[in-house]
Amino acid sequence: MISFFLIFAIIILYIFNNLTNSLCVLREIPEERQSKVFRTINTLITILLFSTYIEILYT
Repeated sequence: MISFFLIFAIIILYIFNNLTNSLCVLREIPEERQSKVFRTINTLITILLFSTYIEILYT
């Protein structure tokens, strides 16, 4: 169960990073702001994945 969810989480983070990169290119976000955008999105997705795992674990 843990290995499946870990692989799933890595795939989700990879996909969201690609989407974030596309957003930055499309909206022409400056380089100095891109790191903040990536950090914010990655943090929110990690919190979402962690809370999902906890919910699955205790359900």
